[in-house]
Amino acid sequence: MLTPEGLRERVDAFLAAHDPHQMPKQEFLDDRFDAGLAWVHYPEGLGGLGLSRSLQQIVDAAFAAADAPGNDADRNAIGLGMAAPTILAYGSDEQQQRWLRRLWTGQEIWCQLFSEPGAGSDLAALATRAVREKGEGPGGTGGGSPPCAEKAGGGWVVNGQKVWTSQAHQARRALLVARTDPDVPKHQGLTYFSADMTDPGVEVRPLRQITGEAEFNEVFLTDVRIPDADRIGPVGEGWKVANATLMSERVNIGSSRAAPREGGMIGPATATWRARPELRTPGLHDRLLRLWIEAEISRLAAERMRQHLAAGKPGPEGSAAKLVFARLNQDISGFEVELAGTDGLRYDDWTMHRPEHPNFFGRGPGYRYLRARGNSIEGGTSEILRNIIAERVLGLPPEPRVDKDVPWKDLPR
Repeated sequence: MLTPEGLRERVDAFLAAHDPHQMPKQEFLDDRFDAGLAWVHYPEGLGGLGLSRSLQQIVDAAFAAADAPGNDADRNAIGLGMAAPTILAYGSDEQQQRWLRRLWTGQEIWCQLFSEPGAGSDLAALATRAVREKGEGPGGTGGGSPPCAEKAGGGWVVNGQKVWTSQAHQARRALLVARTDPDVPKHQGLTYFSADMTDPGVEVRPLRQITGEAEFNEVFLTDVRIPDADRIGPVGEGWKVANATLMSERVNIGSSRAAPREGGMIGPATATWRARPELRTPGLHDRLLRLWIEAEISRLAAERMRQHLAAGKPGPEGSAAKLVFARLNQDISGFEVELAGTDGLRYDDWTMHRPEHPNFFGRGPGYRYLRARGNSIEGGTSEILRNIIAERVLGLPPEPRVDKDVPWKDLPR
């Protein structure tokens, strides 16, 4: 196994042979992936070297120092943070080869088709149907599915509606959970797929938020055909695969990337406090100190979680970190609006547009206050996360679930 010094030498040799300022960006990223320097903890042949996750920072620092082009991680956060770990854990060898390279290099943006109008916190109640189609049928195989996939294993026809889908208007592919068996209890009849977002049966509509933006979308699926080769995991085990995706999402939201002290939402609040002494009061001072301490504790806990993940020791911290992240963001943004006084009532821009990702720090305190309202909903509501922590971590008695053994088709809707 490579030592840290050996890894540095490998990166230096790669940069010596690949001038980041001369090569086309896509070619550079493709070659970096093939060299195993994309995500070093992934297996060889899939963009990695089979090393510890903790060594990734060596690679990233070296490429940043060389001013090498990146893969626009913020633009493909769902693909990199949720799709890739799911494909690595449950995808076939062929799927890993077909999707991971294009995903990491940014050639394909991914989105997540999970929540529905009647299945948000209770995701297992989802109603989108996938029906097995034995015939050959057209569609659904272009641009990402292997030739003759329909002929080889048949396909699936999907109908339904998904909601709160980030980046659906930019995505090439999607993670999709659909119901394949309505005659069994709701958790057992689900199957996990990758859907082609360019299929003619996919319609994406913007959802305008309280901020004025349309960061999310609703997606309508009408006779969308998915080859069986794009099914991830066994038929009927979609809930198991989806849970792995959701845990990756919560870890991503809760830990984000390594942040410096006063990084994140506490940064603008402390900057305003220092720059505007006329706004200070003893009461606000006390609140800011409490929030600063909580933000620092949260930052250090997130760093510890990253170290546990790097050591291959995942735990329940993902749900707890996401829960704290949501509550703290809302508290800090509320403080920042109050600190601004009458200026806190101003709003910089209510123009409808569809951003690639939320920008908490390029806008004013009013935007941060409104956008933070969604932090306790997205990626698992705070109420559901408290249930998870209570039952799975603390071992408290579970809530009674009268629908646990009832076939989905017999549930009231």
